[in-house]
Amino acid sequence: MTVPDGQNGTSPRPVIVFVLGVARSGTSALTRVLSLSGAALPDGMLGAGKHNRRGYWEPRASIILNSAFLARQGSSWWDPSLRLLEEGEIEPRDKSAYIAEIVAYLQRLPVAPHTVIKELRITALSEMWFEATRLAGYEPAAVISVRHPQEVIASLGAAGRASPELASALWVKYNLLAERQSRGMPRVFVEYEKLLDDWRREVKRISTTLAMDLDSPDERAIEEFLTPDLRHERHHGAVTDPFGSDWISEIYEVTRAAAGDQLPDTSALDRVYGAYQANEHAFRNAFEGSRRYTDSLLNKISRPSIMKPVFEIQAMARRRKGTWA
Repeated sequence: MTVPDGQNGTSPRPVIVFVLGVARSGTSALTRVLSLSGAALPDGMLGAGKHNRRGYWEPRASIILNSAFLARQGSSWWDPSLRLLEEGEIEPRDKSAYIAEIVAYLQRLPVAPHTVIKELRITALSEMWFEATRLAGYEPAAVISVRHPQEVIASLGAAGRASPELASALWVKYNLLAERQSRGMPRVFVEYEKLLDDWRREVKRISTTLAMDLDSPDERAIEEFLTPDLRHERHHGAVTDPFGSDWISEIYEVTRAAAGDQLPDTSALDRVYGAYQANEHAFRNAFEGSRRYTDSLLNKISRPSIMKPVFEIQAMARRRKGTWA
C-alpha cells in the first residue's frame, strides 16, 4: 500500500478512484468489487461481451470521449508507443479542449463521496484526466491492477488476436504509465490473483489506504460475481522478456511487491521507462521512415515488369560499358 508523504487519502472534496492498468489484468473485476463495496459508478455502463461476460464496468460516455481524442491524435488504445507523452506532440488548444470535455463529463456524475471509474484508455491519458478531476471539484486516487504478464499476454491474444510482441509492449506501456502517472496521489496496488483468493483482504487494504468507507460490502453479490472461472489464463512460471531486456520482469517484480505492501522501487521503473521510451522512439522513427519509402510513388511504379526494360534501355544508352556491361 502506498500513500504519498504527508497524505492519508482523506479530503474534504469527493474522490474519484481510477482503476488503472492494462487490459485483461483484472480491472473489470476490481471495479465491480469496489462498486459492490460502496463506491458509486457513473451512469451508462458498457454491457457484457463475448470476452467479458460479466461486464466491463466502463462508462460508455468516457469510451467515446477518449476514443475520439485518440483518433484525432492518430492513436488508439492499441498504440504501444509513448508518442503522445512527448513534449509538443499534443497541441495546447487540443489538450485544453479535451480537458474541458472531461470536466464537463465529470460534473455530470451523480453526487457521491467516492466514485470509481475504469476505462482502459484513461491509463494512457491519465495526466489530463487527473487535471480535469481537480478542476471538476474532485480529488483523484488510483487503484492499480497487477497481473502476471504471461496471463495478460495470452488473454490479449485470445480476446484481441494481439501478437505476443504487441501484447508484451502494451503490458509494458500501461503498467509503466499506471505507476508513473499516479505518483504523488493516494494509490494502492492490487494483484488480480489475490483479489480472487481473498477479496475481503484486498478491499480492506484499499479502504484503509484510500480512506474509503468500504466496510459494508454486498458480500453475497461479490461472491456470486467473483468466481474462479473469471480467470481463464493461469501462469506461475518465469516471466518471458521478448525484447532482449529485463523490462517485463523488472516491472512485474516491482509492482507485485507493491501489491504486497512494499514501497514501489520507482528508480528501477524510471530506468525501464527511460530505456523503453528511447528504444520505442528510435524504432518508431525507423519504421515511419521505411513506410515513407514503401508508400512513395516511385516505389509503387517501380514494379519488376517496368524495371527490366528500364534497366535494358539504360544499359544500351551506356553501350553496356563499365558497370553496365
